[in-house]
Amino acid sequence: MSLTDQRKYTPPEKDELYDLLSNHRRRYVIHFCKRADGPLTLSDLAEKVAAREQDKTVAELTSTERKRVYTSLQQTHLNRLADAGMIDYDGDEVELTDEAAQLDVYLDVVPEGSIPWGVYYLGLSGLSAVVLAGVWVDVVPTGFLPDLGWAALILAAFSISAVVQVVQSRRYRLGEMDEPP
Repeated sequence: MSLTDQRKYTPPEKDELYDLLSNHRRRYVIHFCKRADGPLTLSDLAEKVAAREQDKTVAELTSTERKRVYTSLQQTHLNRLADAGMIDYDGDEVELTDEAAQLDVYLDVVPEGSIPWGVYYLGLSGLSAVVLAGVWVDVVPTGFLPDLGWAALILAAFSISAVVQVVQSRRYRLGEMDEPP
């Protein structure tokens, strides 16, 4: 982005970002660009997106499948991403901009079969409240663990959960996984 363009550039609003990310092809473009070491050609990007959509290898794609995605990216999706300041696109090469880093907060990928972290922490908080209430009214036996030990155990459960969440969130970011979600 040139200096003149930077002065004119205003970051997209939250609703615009959600709209931008609502299309799977644009998410795939971001994913594959994040995984690339440098700029990708439009042809290579179209092949990767088409292969993902068709659940095939690049070698198995037909020319029609490639062309359909190539045309869609060229005429619609890359322009939208470029207008939002997420990619630099010069007609043949595509590369993420620094502004694309802001998309990570909008892309909380929850692996299939797992629960969202907010629900997990709500359950852990409820269980902790029940245990502490039980300790307070002497329903939970405290002979093998003093009252402060129960509090330390709960603190450890939250700390371990937070570490696991951070590691998992980093692993499941768009561009970090082998295949886009």
